[in-house]
Amino acid sequence: MMLRVPLFSAWVERFLESSLWSLALKEVRQIFRNKQLIFLLIFPPTVQLLIYGFALSPEVHFLKMGVVDYAHSPTSRELVAALTENRIFTAESYFDSEQELGDRVRRGNLTAGLVIPPEFDRHLKRNEPAEVQLFIDGVDANAAGIANGYASQIINQFSRHLTTPPIQALVVPQVIFLYNPGLISSWFFVPGVMGVVLTLTSVLVSATAVIREKDMGTLEQLLMTPAQDWEILAAKIVPLFLLLMADVLLALGMGAFIFRLPFRGNLPMYLLVSGLYICVGVGIGILLATYAKNQQQVVLTAFFINLPLIQTSGSIAPIESMPAFFRFLAWFNPLRHYVAIIRGFLLRGVGVGVLWQHVLVLGIIAVILLGLSIRKFRKQLS
Repeated sequence: MMLRVPLFSAWVERFLESSLWSLALKEVRQIFRNKQLIFLLIFPPTVQLLIYGFALSPEVHFLKMGVVDYAHSPTSRELVAALTENRIFTAESYFDSEQELGDRVRRGNLTAGLVIPPEFDRHLKRNEPAEVQLFIDGVDANAAGIANGYASQIINQFSRHLTTPPIQALVVPQVIFLYNPGLISSWFFVPGVMGVVLTLTSVLVSATAVIREKDMGTLEQLLMTPAQDWEILAAKIVPLFLLLMADVLLALGMGAFIFRLPFRGNLPMYLLVSGLYICVGVGIGILLATYAKNQQQVVLTAFFINLPLIQTSGSIAPIESMPAFFRFLAWFNPLRHYVAIIRGFLLRGVGVGVLWQHVLVLGIIAVILLGLSIRKFRKQLS
């Protein structure tokens, strides 16, 4: 044990004397002297999260619905057809049990679930009320409210046509809202806005930090320092990464204390995935800075890139409401996957075991973007 302490102390001493430590300290001092950068890190994320969290309200179509039909009768199939013909719901899958249906809703594959009991036709033939159960994912409170209103209206209309002349409704829906029982709209919007804010901040801050070297003419001075390319890159990326992780914690704290947003997942894993997404934003920012000639070009190009990312991510409006072409393009959008991960962690309480596809795609995009940006930046240095 006594040998390990001197070895560790010697390693720390060598690190503090290295070029990487000197460059990182220089970068941190520059960041804290740059008031514009500090402003970008704190003020816009706070204001955007507050405004979007309170103000947004989208429309929805094509909500995915799973069906458990224990009755297996023409009348039960007519009820499913009545629910799906208005384009609010689409019957995606049929299941043999409620457990299967509930698991698919929990995974986020379905927005609603319909359970038709085996005694459905028996009650109808006796002119007795026949209850059906409708599960609705309440994570998107706005969509859940719309779905509830349409479903209740359609079922009531359907039941009145079962008798001649129409009498009281025979089919009585029991609606259960999952994950967001109070249908609080901010619970849907705030996680999406957290992803949007992190995207805008990480891209702009990382691009500004690199382009500043060009504007001030200090890029040539970096070439004169007795440091390797990877040390210069690490000194640029690591301080920005840590500051952006602080933004993640700031957004999480605001969501919890201002919007009463629950956190039902694993915090270390959430921070790990957020760090992975920060690598995506930093990669985009550095890549833009290597191609741009000045800060104005960086800001305009970032705006051009970020707007489509936000619009096709599902952070503001559900992806199901988009045309098929944009739903396909959304699979290549890193923000779409990060928003799905955030909502899964915060609201549904699921982990990487359920969200692994989104984490995998996000990791691949992060490696590609960060690899391209590092290669381009090293090429500029050489």
